[in-house]
Amino acid sequence: MTKVETKNAPKTVIALGLEGSANKLGIGIVKHVYPNGVPGPDVELQPEYIELANVRDTYNPPAGEGFLPRDVAAHHRALINPLLKQAFAEANVEPTDIDCICYTKGPGMGAPLQSVALVARTLSQLWDVPLVGTNHCVGHIEMGRAITGAQNPVVLYVSGGNTQVIAYSQQTYRIFGETLDIAIGNCLDRFARVLKLPNEPSPGYNIEQYAKRGSKFIELPYTVKGMDVSFSGILSYIEKLAKAEPGKYAAEDLCYSLQENMYAMLVEITERAMAHIGTTEVLVVGGVGCNERLQEMMGRMAEERGGKVFATDMRYCIDNGIMIAQAGALAFARGFTTSIEESWITQRFRTDQVHVEWRV
Repeated sequence: MTKVETKNAPKTVIALGLEGSANKLGIGIVKHVYPNGVPGPDVELQPEYIELANVRDTYNPPAGEGFLPRDVAAHHRALINPLLKQAFAEANVEPTDIDCICYTKGPGMGAPLQSVALVARTLSQLWDVPLVGTNHCVGHIEMGRAITGAQNPVVLYVSGGNTQVIAYSQQTYRIFGETLDIAIGNCLDRFARVLKLPNEPSPGYNIEQYAKRGSKFIELPYTVKGMDVSFSGILSYIEKLAKAEPGKYAAEDLCYSLQENMYAMLVEITERAMAHIGTTEVLVVGGVGCNERLQEMMGRMAEERGGKVFATDMRYCIDNGIMIAQAGALAFARGFTTSIEESWITQRFRTDQVHVEWRV
């Protein structure tokens, strides 16, 4: 990413965001307003946030099946032009109004990422608008901060591809703990396939509905190692229970037990991070963050510590384009752009690799 020095700080930034790191294709347009111009580097950027458009389409394979990168990429290629037209119509803006085009640089699935990055590069050259390559995880965090107003939270980032406990320090979102193998969302998705649950609206949502009807807790492995967690062994164990003796355990009880067990692990490491940095705020982001039971368990822990949980609904928890626009617009206001030569994508782009210059 290249830093471009600007003599006259703009008072508004309108950013287009393109997200396609997994099976969600999202287009978002956000407007940031700086009444007194963009402040200097010693002041944290806190622009007025105006949402202009946030549209999305999801690729859903048949029940019991996962999604292949090539199929997801084909979905994104087919839908991105209609979604772009829809977003611009909702925002009531023209390409000439766009100050920067933000796209997901990573992490994510290679083929879908590349499909969306190609469109971003093309639009950048057609419209003569600078690119801003954006970290997917940081997009989730900045979206959560903008919507909830959380000031200095421990961030629990839980999704299909990531499980991290994060806190901000010295212009970096630092990872306190994470999964040692698969992400929690991946664990939920794979168990949903075992039960042949539908992929629409999402496997995790359908597991949540089954869990609400469960009442019998089945003991499962509980794997917390310091500040890290592990889910692969839990998945193997519960898969054996579901397959070895069909009918012995109700699907509702299996889903209930899986949620209770894994969410308790997340509460434990999140509370430990809160104690370490001395905060009373927890911000839950990522697709799994929509889960009401996870929010309830995290809320109870935070309340016992005199704190509060911040979370968003499905418009912002699930992958979306406006979170990429949000994070990219903040970076752009600090003078960052991505050249065409640097506009490659990467499947591995850690949260703590980003220099968060818009914060102090």
